[in-house]
Amino acid sequence: MKSIIVGTDFSKGSYVALEVAVDIANKMGTDIKLVWVRKEKKLVSNEQMDEAERLAEDKMQQLCDQHNTRMTAGKITWEIKRGHVATVISEEAKKYNAPMIVIGTNGASGFEKYMIGSTAVRIVQDAPCPTLTIREGFNFHKALENIVVPIRVNINSRQKVAPAAEIARIFGSTVHILGLIESAQDAYTLKLYLKQVETYFANIGIPYTTVGRRYENYSDTLLEYATSINADLVVINTEQDRLLARLFLGTNAQQIVNKSQIPVLSIHPEDIGSIAR
Repeated sequence: MKSIIVGTDFSKGSYVALEVAVDIANKMGTDIKLVWVRKEKKLVSNEQMDEAERLAEDKMQQLCDQHNTRMTAGKITWEIKRGHVATVISEEAKKYNAPMIVIGTNGASGFEKYMIGSTAVRIVQDAPCPTLTIREGFNFHKALENIVVPIRVNINSRQKVAPAAEIARIFGSTVHILGLIESAQDAYTLKLYLKQVETYFANIGIPYTTVGRRYENYSDTLLEYATSINADLVVINTEQDRLLARLFLGTNAQQIVNKSQIPVLSIHPEDIGSIAR
């Protein structure tokens, strides 16, 4: 059975990520692999790191025991790995044919400050599948009711529609299509794009709304709209295929991952359809 990969650093944010991953795994009928990465530090002795690893083992087992009671289709298992966090998470996702990686993005406490800022971005960059990044304050008890899908006039923008539709189907969500343009000269093309997206959702029975916005700052306009409708998820493209994303994620994607208080599902253009596999 496939496994959703959940990276943990024992921070509050990573606990929220695990809670959300359980809900997703139950809907998708998958297992969960919980991963903690031991990262060697020059200023910490081997003995101290060994003790941290022993504590991590105990904590990982506690988390599995606690959350396996909520698993309805699969189970949660854990592994401790060594190496660079983003590389390890990517390798585990490939190993377990993961439909998704789920990580918390605060990392302000716990054993390691792994899941903040640049590390979360690197995980998104290296991921072989869609990556869901979740802030500590997200209310995981709330149903996933509203999904925002931004559409712009570029070649990859509509490629996120299919995986967003699959998430909406699984959770019974409404998709909010947000058309975004920088200048009026793109208005006609955007209108055509939005019509195509609306037709797609209508044909498969996914409820949707559509609004349009002009923007000066793409990420700010997107996140302001998502906040205004109390969105539960924002689905974005990384703007680059994975090969390029390893070097440069894309300014908009990086800003959204770092700024958003709402969970963000980041998808590489070539990952289209991987959630539904």
